[in-house]
Amino acid sequence: MKLIPSRAPLNIVPFIDIMLVLLCMVLSVSTFIAQGEIKVNLPDSKTQRDSVPDEGESKKLEISEKGEIFFDGKKMTADTLKEMLRSTGADVHIELRIDEKADFGLFVTVLDELRELHHENFSIATEKAEL
Repeated sequence: MKLIPSRAPLNIVPFIDIMLVLLCMVLSVSTFIAQGEIKVNLPDSKTQRDSVPDEGESKKLEISEKGEIFFDGKKMTADTLKEMLRSTGADVHIELRIDEKADFGLFVTVLDELRELHHENFSIATEKAEL
């Protein structure tokens, strides 16, 4: 008669601890990534009001202080922006968020492109000036 050696039970508690720590790290890092916004210091305006309509689709076009262009959160060049604006329908509202220290020429280029495409469903975001 052969004896089968007995095996010690597998202790999975340390494995579960490691997996929970990894899960916590992934969740905490992913929330920081999801909340990352493009830093744009909007100019002040005394007549500022809500610029984004409640109904319909809306996209953000942001220009940072360094002249970086972001359309709907994706970084792009001026040429790729023109292609994105051409593919965006005229019924889609575009919110222009342009840093107050950004190059004015880039702002004019964006407005020219919108006018050329006859896209008039846009607004320029500003901050409410304190009186």
